[in-house]
Amino acid sequence: MEKRNLTLLTDFYELTMMQGYFAAKKNETVIFDMFFRSNPGKGGYSICAGLEQVIEYVKNLNFTYEDVDYLRSLGIFSEDFLHYLSGFHFTGDIYAIPEGSVIFPKEPLIKVIAPIMEAQLVETAILNIVNHQSLIATKAARVVYAAQGDGVMEFGLRRAQGPDAGIYGARAAMIGGCVGTSNVLAGESFGVPVMGTHAHSWIMSFPDEYTAFKTYANMYPENCTLLVDTYDTLKSGVPNAIKVFEEAKKDGIIFGKYGIRLDSGDLAYLSKEARKMLDAAGFSDAVITASNDLDEWLINDLKMQNATIHSWGVGTNLITSQDCPSFGGVYKLAAIQNENGEFIPKIKISENTEKITNPGNKTIFRIYDKETGKLRADLIAFEDEEYDTSEDLLIFDPIETWKKTKFKGGTYTIKEILVPVFKNGECVYKTPSVNDIAKYCKAEKETLWEETTRLFNPHQVYVDLSDKLFAVKKELLNQLSIGD
Repeated sequence: MEKRNLTLLTDFYELTMMQGYFAAKKNETVIFDMFFRSNPGKGGYSICAGLEQVIEYVKNLNFTYEDVDYLRSLGIFSEDFLHYLSGFHFTGDIYAIPEGSVIFPKEPLIKVIAPIMEAQLVETAILNIVNHQSLIATKAARVVYAAQGDGVMEFGLRRAQGPDAGIYGARAAMIGGCVGTSNVLAGESFGVPVMGTHAHSWIMSFPDEYTAFKTYANMYPENCTLLVDTYDTLKSGVPNAIKVFEEAKKDGIIFGKYGIRLDSGDLAYLSKEARKMLDAAGFSDAVITASNDLDEWLINDLKMQNATIHSWGVGTNLITSQDCPSFGGVYKLAAIQNENGEFIPKIKISENTEKITNPGNKTIFRIYDKETGKLRADLIAFEDEEYDTSEDLLIFDPIETWKKTKFKGGTYTIKEILVPVFKNGECVYKTPSVNDIAKYCKAEKETLWEETTRLFNPHQVYVDLSDKLFAVKKELLNQLSIGD
C-alpha cells in the first residue's frame, strides 16, 4: 500500500483526552508500555511483528488542513487546541523489541517516553499495527512448526479482512516462517517470494484435463505444479499429470520444481496413493502439495498419519488466525516524570491479578543458558539496573513467588532486548528487510526449548521481575489497597 497519513487512525477519546491535557496545561513526560497478557492459541511463545509500520506511522504524524477542518466540524474542539494540532509532531523516545523476536506475556514490546499528549495519541495505531502483525506472525510460526521443515506458502489474500490485512498479514506470515506468498502486491512491497499454481477454472476452461495440464507444463517448466482434483484425483488427475511428465521427459524437457497439488478430499489417503503412482512411474522427486483449509492442527494430524505431503498452501486459517482472531495487546501508563526529572512509577490495580501492571521505567533482560544458547527466562527490571553474569542470579515468579530459579555464575548470558527506535522524535533504528527479519526469527525460534514450541500443553517461559521492581510494585499495591 502506498504511504498514507494515519494520524487520525485513533480512537476519539485519545483526542478528547489530549484536549483535556491541553486545557489543564498538563503535558508532563510519561512512559507507556505496550504488552500482551497471553499467547495466542494457548501457545508457549509469540512472535513480534509490525515495528516497521509503527516507525512509518510515527514519522508521518501530522494533522493536515483537512484533518483540522474535519475535527473543527465536530464542534467539540477549541480553536486553541486545533491550532496546537496543526503544528503537531512527535518529539519523544520509543524503545521496542526487534521484529522477528520471540516474545512472552507481560513484557513491554514497545515503550513510549514522551509528553503525555503525544504518548496518548499514538496508543491506538501502535496497538492496531502490532496486534495484527504479531498475531499472524505467531500463527505462521505455529503452522511452520507443524510442517516439520516442509515449505509453507501463505495463500490467504482472498479471505483476509480487506487489503491491509492481506498485505500486512502476508508480511507477518513471511516473518513467522512462510517461504512465499500468493500476494503479488506484498511481493512487490516487501521483496518476498511470490508463489502459486493454477485454479480449477484453468482446467475447466480447456476441452479436457490433459490438455490443460499439457499447456500449463509447456508454459512453466521451471515451476510446474498441477492441480489434480478438478474431476477425479486418482482416476483422472494424477494419471493425466503423469502422462504430461512422461511426455516432457521423452522430449528432453527438464522440469525445475514439479509435482501435483491436492485441494480436496482425504488428503492423507490421496497423498499416499498419489505417491505410489508417481513413484511407480519414475517420478519420485515430484512434490505433492496440499491446500484446503489447513492449519497447524490439521497439518500435525496429517503428519501423524504419514501423509506424503511436503509442501503446504495455507490460506484462511493463517491470514485470519481463525481459532484466535485477536492478539490482545494493551497500552498502559507506567510512570510520570516529576519536576526533578525522576520517573515516578504508576500502577493499575485490578481484581484480576493478570491485569495488574508493572510500574516504572523498565527494560527486559533475556537470560540464556551459556552452554546450549537456549532461552531460560526473561527478567523485567528497572532501566538502570545492571547484572554481572559471573555472579549467581536468583529469579522468582512475581505471582507465585515460591517458584524460584537460580542461575549459577558463569553458566548464563544476558542480553537486553529493548532497543532504541526514536530519540527526541528522530528515528535512530534501521529496519532490516522482511527476508532478513524472517532469518532472524528462525534463529530466535531455535533458542526455544522443544517443550516451549510444542503445540499441545507447551511449557511457559518464565517472565520474572527483578527484586527491585518487585519491591516497588509490592509497595505501590500496599499504598493503594482499599480497606482497613
